[in-house]
Amino acid sequence: MKTLTYALVLGFGLILLPLFASAQSTDRSEMNQWLSMTEHQKDIPVGTTITMSNWQQHQDVMPLGMIKLFQGQYGWKMPADVQITVGPNHVGGNLPKTWVEATEKYGPQTRVELLPNGHYSLKNYYGGTPFPNPQDPHKGWKILANVFWAFVPALYVNSPANYGTVWAVDRFGDVAPSSLDVVYRWTAFITDTGFPRTETYAPGTWYTEWGMQETPEQARYTASLSLFYINQESNPYPDTYVFVPALRRSLRLSATSRCSPVFGFDWTYDDAKTNGFNGSTSVYTGDYLGDRKILTLAKFNTDGGIFPQGYDMPLGFPKPSWGQWELRPMVIDDVHRIPNEAAGYCYSSRIMYVDKEFWDGDWVDLYDSNHKLWKSIAYFNDIGDVPGLGRTWDGVASMAWDLQNTHMTVWSGFGNPGKRKPYLNFNSPKEYFNGVKYGSPSGLMQILR
Repeated sequence: MKTLTYALVLGFGLILLPLFASAQSTDRSEMNQWLSMTEHQKDIPVGTTITMSNWQQHQDVMPLGMIKLFQGQYGWKMPADVQITVGPNHVGGNLPKTWVEATEKYGPQTRVELLPNGHYSLKNYYGGTPFPNPQDPHKGWKILANVFWAFVPALYVNSPANYGTVWAVDRFGDVAPSSLDVVYRWTAFITDTGFPRTETYAPGTWYTEWGMQETPEQARYTASLSLFYINQESNPYPDTYVFVPALRRSLRLSATSRCSPVFGFDWTYDDAKTNGFNGSTSVYTGDYLGDRKILTLAKFNTDGGIFPQGYDMPLGFPKPSWGQWELRPMVIDDVHRIPNEAAGYCYSSRIMYVDKEFWDGDWVDLYDSNHKLWKSIAYFNDIGDVPGLGRTWDGVASMAWDLQNTHMTVWSGFGNPGKRKPYLNFNSPKEYFNGVKYGSPSGLMQILR
């Protein structure tokens, strides 16, 4: 009975949202103060090391959530020995040739249509970055579209064999590890060489996300599948299915499950993607807030990702062993549901610090329905060498800090000595090319067979 109860709760994701009356919560107006404070930014000399003694001199290039960690007003705060060493940036030349060509070919014809019901519709998109130079009207939405369709390789795999591990940490420092199989795939608009332009195993979709728990034992074989549709007006939210081992069948989750935690972690279904947003562009939009230079880890030593040795605990912040940070040009976008779809949604604002080359949200500050700062999530997207693609995006490490409830989740696709990176494209074991098994509802029924 306990196993069945656990599986049902995990599968449905029907948990109570956190109480939002935290006295430590940050009012949304602080974002406006941050925008004013960072309007005239200073460069940081290469070789500068930021510590607890000098961080205030460099806060104009930090996301607001990082500033709050330095200020120490929450249960999660920067450790006294934190060090951020600034190195040169690696901006430019980091996208595959085929992706750049698709952007140049299709970008000029891509447009947005605002429908009578308030929904947004992307027109004439066939691959690459939809809006390489987003401008008004609807600039904030166009930035969101770039994030939604940001580049990642056609096939991304993390498994226990190559360090597919997530660590959940509570306020007492207790760590609960989980090992996962994760398979994310493009199914349409594919630009990577050697893949078809469109896959056939999930008709009508452009992306599929499959994940299954291997450990702990009581959650083993619990799996989740999300299908992202090309026609978002017919399917404004991704279809999400959960396989419940105790029932030996899968269940389709409702649209309200977008606020549910994935496998009980600190990411909701709308958070669980490498680029910081996993919702849709039909019922979400964005408000452009400005351009800034923001500190991030973009080319790091993957040995640093070993947990917990590579993390400054108890916060789980990257130690200097990860490598040097860099200033990268970013655009700040306030992403939220459109008004007629906002009722009951968990986040009032998703402040995204979006890299202007990759269009990844490298840092996200999430505000609850009362406009109080709830979570900060770092998505450190690494630049490395990918077979067949050259120097480009090759994986992500993420830390999600629940500031109101003092809980966090750490994910790293790196760190296992000898097996330090995720499988990408044709570097992946052949079994993961099985689209039906790893990308369709019928494939969920193959689990336990």
